[in-house]
Amino acid sequence: MPITTTRRRLLAGSAAALALPAFARAQGAVKPRLTAISQWSAGSDGAAITALGKKFEEKGGIWQHSPVPGFTTEMMNKLRAQIIAGDPPACSQLKGPEIAAWSKIAPTVDLDAVVAAAGYEKVVAPDLAKLHKPGGKWIALPLQIYSTNMLFLSKRAMDKAKADKPPVTWADFNDLAEKMKTAGVTFPVANGGTRADDGQKFEASLAGISPTAYRAAAMNLDKKALEGPEIKAAFAQMRKITNWMDPNVGAQPYAINLKRFVDGDMGMLIMGGWAQGVLRNAGFKLDDFVIAPGPSDNGKPVFLLNADAFIFWQRKEPDLQAGQMLMAQLVMDPAIQTMYSQITGSIPVRTDVDLSGEGWSDGQRRTAAALKDAVASNQAVLSLAHNMAQENGLTAAMIDVFTEYAKNKTITPDQAVTRLAEAVEGSR
Repeated sequence: MPITTTRRRLLAGSAAALALPAFARAQGAVKPRLTAISQWSAGSDGAAITALGKKFEEKGGIWQHSPVPGFTTEMMNKLRAQIIAGDPPACSQLKGPEIAAWSKIAPTVDLDAVVAAAGYEKVVAPDLAKLHKPGGKWIALPLQIYSTNMLFLSKRAMDKAKADKPPVTWADFNDLAEKMKTAGVTFPVANGGTRADDGQKFEASLAGISPTAYRAAAMNLDKKALEGPEIKAAFAQMRKITNWMDPNVGAQPYAINLKRFVDGDMGMLIMGGWAQGVLRNAGFKLDDFVIAPGPSDNGKPVFLLNADAFIFWQRKEPDLQAGQMLMAQLVMDPAIQTMYSQITGSIPVRTDVDLSGEGWSDGQRRTAAALKDAVASNQAVLSLAHNMAQENGLTAAMIDVFTEYAKNKTITPDQAVTRLAEAVEGSR
């Protein structure tokens, strides 16, 4: 099909051609194929990426997804190996500052025309859009958003403590934890001991104490802020959180605690919205727990933003190019974002998706409202624990400090502040 014909179709308003100019040219000759790598292999994440793959196949494509379970580092090692070998995937999971950093390693696909045709930029938060268009051109597409500091409360544990509302501030949280302990809740906090979990415990503490200090220290790496009183206070709050956890959790994920959480043997969980998907995928009901914004000492919601995205790598094969365009269309589609978020418990990137209908939880609606309020009050900040605030190497060095502090109760908050500042300085 000549390019001029395709352009006429675009101007005529054909939605399919509008979103997929390259695919429209190639579909007559090749079957779209997509090679993709991500961390998503199990649970709600695995279910969501599998559902996306089925949609891709329904559109006539060949879906070749290679999951790499584990921490982000494992997936990045595989991505690096494939790039070095000259065989990058057609797209891969990537997010935050890593998008800009990795785009310098291998050529990426310019998605500007596809994004403009779909009108996607108009419905994406501006700060989020910037992360996906380093150098001014779209090379990656965000798919879903989470707040990493949502608070999940066991209904049974709340009943035991005679609590009828979620805590708003950290003082409220600490008071409720003590009441739960006194009322027979064995462990008031149900978090796990993975590295990401340790990072979340710290970032939720600091952002809830002062989003301004969080932005200066975690996002801007300001030396004075990194050594400031808010950092010490955050480590002190993190110690309270870990003291209310099961000491035998080790490095295990929070998911091992879910039954005890729902049963009321554990009380509260500081986690991303994905925990809703994990809970539902495990067979628990929405009325088993309450979801609320994480504690914020100024009483206004603080949103620690984590967004999953796909970056698109240049390939010469026509079938992979066609597959990339089909994938881009699907990722931006409001129906696909609705399907994906309803499986995982996230909220859609698109700000025009209506969450009032069936399939959405009150927690997701609260998350969307919290994001809107946090943006309005300048309290939406980027998650450090999930590689949104800093590149992977620097993030890893900081999380080393959080994990050591969580596991070694002899380290004081003052000592932790010094170690964190040293870790940042050593990794710059």
